[in-house]
Amino acid sequence: MKLSLKSVVLLALAVLLASCTQVRPWEMGYLAKKEMAWDADPLEAALNDHIFFSKEASSGGNSAAGGGCGCN
Repeated sequence: MKLSLKSVVLLALAVLLASCTQVRPWEMGYLAKKEMAWDADPLEAALNDHIFFSKEASSGGNSAAGGGCGCN
């Protein structure tokens, strides 16, 4: 049983270490594309945030409070 636990830990460690790679200069162009951004369209992201905090009656750290009725 301990042998299998050790092998699982070693396998997980190998997978984690394999993901520690550097981005090469010629690959940076791919990461700079608009599609790779978390929010590709900032205006749409702001609108979605506004809809979310208006419907949830909470503010999501966006410096505006919502009433929950959708009237703001």
